[in-house]
Amino acid sequence: MQLLILIKPIRYCKRVSNGAVTKYISFVITGSGTLKKTEEARFTSFYRYLCFNHKSLTIAKIRFMKKLVVCVCAYLIMAMPFATKTVSADETNSYNDETRVENYISGIYKLIDFSHSEVLPYDVFDKACRGYLNLRNAGKLNTESQVITICDLELPSVNDRMWIIDLDQKKVLFNTYVAHGQGSGEDGALTFSNNSSTHKSSLGFYVTGDTYEGEHGTSLHLNGMDQGFNDAAYDRSIVVHGADYVCKQYISKKNRIGRSWGCPAVPSKLSLPIINTIKDGTCLFIYYPEPKYLQASCWLNKKVAYIPGYSMVDNTPPQATAQPKVKEIQYITNGHTDSVKTVAVSN
Repeated sequence: MQLLILIKPIRYCKRVSNGAVTKYISFVITGSGTLKKTEEARFTSFYRYLCFNHKSLTIAKIRFMKKLVVCVCAYLIMAMPFATKTVSADETNSYNDETRVENYISGIYKLIDFSHSEVLPYDVFDKACRGYLNLRNAGKLNTESQVITICDLELPSVNDRMWIIDLDQKKVLFNTYVAHGQGSGEDGALTFSNNSSTHKSSLGFYVTGDTYEGEHGTSLHLNGMDQGFNDAAYDRSIVVHGADYVCKQYISKKNRIGRSWGCPAVPSKLSLPIINTIKDGTCLFIYYPEPKYLQASCWLNKKVAYIPGYSMVDNTPPQATAQPKVKEIQYITNGHTDSVKTVAVSN
């Protein structure tokens, strides 16, 4: 009834003074004040008009209706918090799925031993893992390998900014220098491109291909998976290869490592073991916090549909399996490490 006072045409109010109208409305809303007999008669007539000329209305009925309106409003106000807390089953499932993904990624990260390497920032690892899982679920990766390569180009080139991690063993296999393109910047990479002849690095997720013998020796083809950001990598001959300008000696002279034509070049002495570790369908992620890429990347933003080995019923991660004891044997030629072999050690 109170709402009718606000929306009913006000032409009737011309029959009474402004003060009387204000007094009538105050009487309805607050219940305060008293009405004289003449005012009571006018008020009844005024309220009947507002209620579409119900002549049966009396002051007692109007007061009852007022109380009823107040009770209904109070009930609605009390019910509002419960209504806003109601969520659909789809929203609940979506929240649970995201929690599973976060728990899975953070659980792996906590188990990785960074004691013999630089610590990879968690936010970079989180993004790399989400893309890795989406690529794996899409059938783009070799499921027999759980190796992921992460290049954090937000760091300067003098840092060990390439991590090669075995997600199954929770182990950093390599942590070393990696070059960026000449067109991307000096010591640090600042700009990126998917176009030929720019000599710039390209951001995003790659799937490693096969090897070939080229100008820099054994090299590794890369297939860019982010459309518009690195999908021209194969045609641009963006590959993993070794380079003599990626080393400490070059840093001591130039205060940075050398730059490539867009390839993620690695130290020459490590190129062969690195390539043999990551070849044939593993995930490589080149990261920089460029807003356009972070917002547009399909593999980065797509909802993770499935987590390998994860219980989707009780929300528990896979149980850690006992790993065999191993030791590393280094093969040295002319004072340089030629290769490293890992062998099991009996108890």
